[in-house]
Parts: sequence; C-alpha cells; structure tokens
Amino acid sequence: MPLDIIGAGFGRTGTLSLKLALERLGFAKCYHMMEVMAHPDHVPMWAAAHRGEPVDWEKLYEGYRASVDWPSCNLWQEHAAIYPNAKVILSTRDPESWYTSVMNTIYVASTRLRASEDANLKRFGDWANEIIWQRIFDGRMEDRAHAISVYNAHVERVKASISPARLLVFEAQQGWTPLCEFLGVDVPNEPYPRVNSSEDFVGRSAPSPTAQ
Repeated sequence: MPLDIIGAGFGRTGTLSLKLALERLGFAKCYHMMEVMAHPDHVPMWAAAHRGEPVDWEKLYEGYRASVDWPSCNLWQEHAAIYPNAKVILSTRDPESWYTSVMNTIYVASTRLRASEDANLKRFGDWANEIIWQRIFDGRMEDRAHAISVYNAHVERVKASISPARLLVFEAQQGWTPLCEFLGVDVPNEPYPRVNSSEDFVGRSAPSPTAQ
C-alpha cells in the first residue's frame, strides 16, 4: 500500500500529536520514530536508506498510510518522488521554541542511550546520532545559531520544492480545520491531540527517544 501522506517536519514540531491526528482521521497507521523502537529490525533498513542504498519501502511501510518525524522526514524528497500522489505535511513551530524543546528532550535522551550498557539501546543511540545529529546538524547541535539555521533552511527548502497544491505547512496550534480541509475529510468533534510536551517527556522516569 503506497503512502498517502509524507511528513516533512523535523521532530519536536508536534509530530507525535500529528501521528495521532492522522490516525484518528483514518490514515492508519502512521509511521513515527516510536515505530522504530517497536521494530528494531527497521534500523538497518533506515541506515541503508540514509546511505543511498536501495530499500524495500513496501516492506518497511507495510500496514502504514502515512509517515511523520525522524527518520522518514530526512528522506522527504525521496518519498515525494516514490509516492507522487502522496500529500506532504510540513509541521513547524517557532524555531527558538523548537530548539529549546529538542535540547531538553530528544537530544539528551538519544545522547544518553549511546552510553547505555544495553547493546540494543546503545545501537539505537548511535544510529540516531548518525542520521540526525551528525547527518542533519553536522555534529553541531549544541551550537544554537547553527541548529536553528539548519531548521529554517529545511523549512524553506520544502516550501520551495513541493507545489502549493500538494503541501500543507502546519502548526499544531492550528488544530483540525486546516489539516482536515487539506486532506478532504470531516473535522472530528473532539479536541486536536496534544501529547508529548517537553514537560511530559522530561517527567517520565525512563525517557524515550521518540520525538513529538
């Protein structure tokens, strides 16, 4: 089954809330970093894809209709070409707020995993470091100005590359209406999902490296 929706937004731009929203609207299931945690056998496939090697996307996305968050957002251009009929959602938020959120949550969590005595957790932490903090941010995530410039450049590149008819630039605070209009579905009679805030993430006894 081909993907109907490609998420191009970086982690910590409301991607977990967006995953839940899309699934509520019938686009189930939606791939997210948390899916990798549930399917560690996917890690080598994603690693290969980031090296530019052929990947059996039909196998990886079996049972999924949408993708958001890392690692798939790194390959939004490839996905847009592979799935030409899929719509693209670029989730965004204020860049300063985004950076603060990343540094308080997933950056700390994934970095901690690299020192784990559990081989699987360490492998996941090393992989996340390779495809996100090194690949996207050149190992300079702690340089606030650099990281924000990368974030802003990514947003502008997506907007310049995808036709307006195919693209929705979306902030979680906008709620259901623009998302439902873009997808041509009815607005649910319930609040838009609000999950995995920085406070929620930090408050967990065993933080997970999944991204909102």
